[in-house]
Amino acid sequence: MGIAGVLLPFALGIIMLGLGLSLTPADFRRVLAHPKVTVVALVCQVLLLPALCFGLVIAFGLTPVLAVGMMLLVASPGGTTANLFSHLYGGDVALNVTLTAVNSVISVVTLPLVFNLSAAYFFPAGSANAELGLQFGKTLQVFAIVLIPVAIGMYVRARSAAFADRTDRPVRIFSVAVLALIIVGALIQERENLGEYLGSTGPVSVALLVISLGIGYWIPRLLKVDRGQAIACCMEIGLHNTTLAITIAMGILHNTEMAIPGALYGVLMYFAAAGAGWLLRRSTAHTATSTPTRSEQT
Repeated sequence: MGIAGVLLPFALGIIMLGLGLSLTPADFRRVLAHPKVTVVALVCQVLLLPALCFGLVIAFGLTPVLAVGMMLLVASPGGTTANLFSHLYGGDVALNVTLTAVNSVISVVTLPLVFNLSAAYFFPAGSANAELGLQFGKTLQVFAIVLIPVAIGMYVRARSAAFADRTDRPVRIFSVAVLALIIVGALIQERENLGEYLGSTGPVSVALLVISLGIGYWIPRLLKVDRGQAIACCMEIGLHNTTLAITIAMGILHNTEMAIPGALYGVLMYFAAAGAGWLLRRSTAHTATSTPTRSEQT
């Protein structure tokens, strides 16, 4: 096992521990208080988005490894970054926390399923990568590095909320730093083919970001979900846990090329989320200025 096989799961475990430190059982019970928006967001994220991504990778003609890398990315749950952007642009952060928590649990089943179906489609029997897949043993590794640290973090918060609060900021800083190092490492390792990857994967990543953020906001709004919750869904569905996707690709499957979509998406999503937030804030200001006040109506 290479250094990536050791450090990446460890780093992801710390990040998921940080997520657990911010969670309480009430975050899961909140699903019962807001069942409609939770179901809408999860259907978009778990069912609709993988189907759309599958269409994109075929339409753009990605190579099999990059196509499976994109499917691995889109099957990854939302990350804690969504909470930050949701807070910045007026979203329901409590809903973000709930969606991240629930989807992280669900992804232990859905991520291997989406990945294995994609691998079976893009890597036919007898091909060089036909053996790539998340069989039972590797699925257990995903379970271990996703759910066990979250459970430990929740236990620590239950025993000492003050300690959990003190460690929240350092863990978040660590998470951003680790993500940056992982992305840089993946890009450096594949630097000889980087231009080709950017040319092929870049347009798909941009298209997926626009679609993810768009359906994340507009489908809830069309279904009469309030604006703050729709913004939360927008960020949750658009911003994936790219660290998880890269860790599975490099740390478990030992395939750096498959990590490129996650690395590239991990860079682009910050700009896309900032752009989406700016548009949402601008539309709010426009609505406020165009709506006549009570004195103007009389």
